[in-house]
Amino acid sequence: MIAPRAERVGAEMDTTKKLQATKVIDAPARDIFALLSDPSRHSELDGAGMVRGVASDGPPISGIGQVFTMEMHADDLGDYRMVNSVTAFVPGARVGWAPKVDPTCELADKLGDMEASGHTFTYDLREVEGGTEVTSTYDWTGVKDEQFEQMFPRVSQAQLEGTLDRIESSVA
Repeated sequence: MIAPRAERVGAEMDTTKKLQATKVIDAPARDIFALLSDPSRHSELDGAGMVRGVASDGPPISGIGQVFTMEMHADDLGDYRMVNSVTAFVPGARVGWAPKVDPTCELADKLGDMEASGHTFTYDLREVEGGTEVTSTYDWTGVKDEQFEQMFPRVSQAQLEGTLDRIESSVA
């Protein structure tokens, strides 16, 4: 369900290599952070429908540098895996990761020499009146491979907003 426009802040930045969505969710920041920090729950949150689940069970995200692998699917790419390195971690306030195609999956062979990395997903949480303001940023400014960059954005503004709606439903 799409929230009323008054609860959303649109992408107020250069969207050539970044998308951002913000929504106030009626839940404590600690509950939202716990949800975002648990890779086993990411498939239920993904507004783009690409995340299928974790490749293997592991602990919740607990610090920068931690790695978790996700099973993925996209119609144009088929099934593949992404290895995610945690790039941002402030308990209760910020969590983010940088995906990179798993070099052992079939997609890596199809991509050949293409460097399929350089993008990030980051969530910033701030308690406000009425709940927690959640800002999701999808950033591909770090993509260096020109061929890979042509594949962006992989997630649309509407899908980013859909993820916020799914987060809201999951903590309600």
